[in-house]
Amino acid sequence: METEAVIDSERDHYEVLHIGWDGVRRVHGSVVHIDIINDKVWIQYDGTSQPVAEALLEAGILREDIVLGFHPTELRQYTDFAIS
Repeated sequence: METEAVIDSERDHYEVLHIGWDGVRRVHGSVVHIDIINDKVWIQYDGTSQPVAEALLEAGILREDIVLGFHPTELRQYTDFAIS
């Protein structure tokens, strides 16, 4: 199985995928999906064992500039991150 990156800096879309075979089973799925929307980092999907949001914070990105897009809008108010 391989790890592939999709980088579309023109549309600010970034994704890491697992692609390949696990024995006879085809594997094709997103590991991480991030978009930059209105100058905020939207984590659309995080399938990692260490949260991407924490890595972004450690890299110096502010909480108010990170949106956990995988949560419904009405639940984002209960996170320590941006709502939109």
